Amino acid sequence: VQLQASGGGLVQAGGSLRLSCAASGRTFSRSVMGWFRQVPGKEREFEAAISWNGGSTYYPDSVKGRFTISRDNAKNTVYLQMNSLKPEDTAVYYCAAAEGISYPTSSRNRYSYWGQGTQVTVSS
Repeated sequence: VQLQASGGGLVQAGGSLRLSCAASGRTFSRSVMGWFRQVPGKEREFEAAISWNGGSTYYPDSVKGRFTISRDNAKNTVYLQMNSLKPEDTAVYYCAAAEGISYPTSSRNRYSYWGQGTQVTVSS
């Protein structure tokens, strides 16, 4: 699976962005997909995950109610809708794919494939 993230940019606090992650490969529709973010000097943090059929999602408390992950298996694409953005959401956002599991997970080491990242900057 190859992943290409896009949709990042500069937005004011309180604004919204939608990230997209286009996947190539036959196994996308069977993969759990996740979004992570990273700022310099810190570990990559989990932000959202979705099961292969979209029926189950998982978020950390820090973004619950503000971020929504979704997927369109016909388009081989996963999305991250981010609302009510805060300056502390500023980071490089990465999409990732995990094979062989049926539940969304926050565990980085379950994800075998990673996109290149897209920068999100939230100004105050």
